[in-house]
Amino acid sequence: MRALITGGAGFIGSHLAERILQDGEGVTVLDNLSTGSLENIEAVKDNSAFEFIEGDVRNVKLMEPLVEKCDVVFHLAAAVGVRLIAEDPVHTIETNIGGTEVVLDLANKFGKKILIASTSEVYGKNEAVPFSEDDDIVLGSTSLSRWSYACSKAIDEFLGLAFCRQYGLEVVIGRFFNTVGPRQTGQYGMVVPRFVQSAMNNQPLTIYGTGRQTRCFSYVGDLVEAVIGLMSCKGAAGKVYNIGSNEEISIEELAQKIIEITGSKSKKQYVPIEVAYGRPIEDMMRRVPSIERINRAIGWKPKTKLEEILRLVIESERAKKRV
Repeated sequence: MRALITGGAGFIGSHLAERILQDGEGVTVLDNLSTGSLENIEAVKDNSAFEFIEGDVRNVKLMEPLVEKCDVVFHLAAAVGVRLIAEDPVHTIETNIGGTEVVLDLANKFGKKILIASTSEVYGKNEAVPFSEDDDIVLGSTSLSRWSYACSKAIDEFLGLAFCRQYGLEVVIGRFFNTVGPRQTGQYGMVVPRFVQSAMNNQPLTIYGTGRQTRCFSYVGDLVEAVIGLMSCKGAAGKVYNIGSNEEISIEELAQKIIEITGSKSKKQYVPIEVAYGRPIEDMMRRVPSIERINRAIGWKPKTKLEEILRLVIESERAKKRV
């Protein structure tokens, strides 16, 4: 089997590529390196079963032979991170919707099963936690660019499910919830690597807003097992699956835990969210997934607890400093 991973030099994509290669399968990675990096795939670049192509997922001529020669497609390429989304909403919309349209058209042309990576952001301001896959989507005003990401990924889901219903294409949708682990960068607003890097440098951990908002952080290795399991499941196509942890923690508690684990002298610093991003932006107070559907489908549930995840991230950052 050969897998095509769009966005495969990114944080999640690179872990997925490694895991598939460990099974003795082939991997082709397509990435434009806008947020991904060659460093992420350094460990596998010399594997004879691995191929890297630098390019844009919206380039049909480039994508067509890649999709044709693969067996399955993991479509992870997307604009990611709240900061990037707030600063460049045009790129967000064009990349997320345009890229998915190209990949679905080609997957349908060649009859390739495809997993589309979506996000918990699509639940928007819905307060009915834990979120179930068929719950309502509650988005904010179009004047707030943050919602462009949620809306673009919701359209990706609509399009994927439409291809499944209309053409019989095997499409699986995975809604990822706050996935963390080694290689994730804090450059685009991801909170765990941002806090860890600040704590290791004894700098203030900047908390946006009150810090009472809660999230559930899941380990990238657990998520990789989930998406591989879904793609191996014959009955998974045509459905949406939450993939995440239900171990809930507030952002200020997360900051304190990271300070304690690192032994840092850092203090917590609170900044209004609109000041942090330089424009009005809404945040969600809770984001907790129901994982009953994926558990019924493939028996999956997260194995890695938050404290272990944080230790893995911290050790990874310490290893970088030792090099």
